Amino acid sequence: MTGGRARGRERGQSTAEFALALPVVVLALLALVQVGVLVRGRVAVEHAAHEAVRAASVDRDPDAARVAAHRVLPDASVTVDDRPAVGEPIGVEVRSRVETRLPLVGALFPDPEFRARAEMRVER
Repeated sequence: MTGGRARGRERGQSTAEFALALPVVVLALLALVQVGVLVRGRVAVEHAAHEAVRAASVDRDPDAARVAAHRVLPDASVTVDDRPAVGEPIGVEVRSRVETRLPLVGALFPDPEFRARAEMRVER
């Protein structure tokens, strides 16, 4: 009879351990998802800067660079350098704030602002 009671206590103990460990595991998984959201935001800013500088290198209108960046990131702030002569580098800077609204961990991380700068030689 004592063997049956011991097994019942062990089952209860593993349930208590699971209940204590579950919040930590869930928080770790949400933090991992949060990191993924931040990495995605960083890559999007880099991509927007690349698209904007490509447009700036082939189009004389600086608004073309802004439109290209806004196709990737609609809320981005875009700064285009003055257009130099053909063959000289032109630069574009893109800034965007990434919102971190995941449950529990979103409050732990402030919304970062990512910045990317790209340069390319003017083609036309």
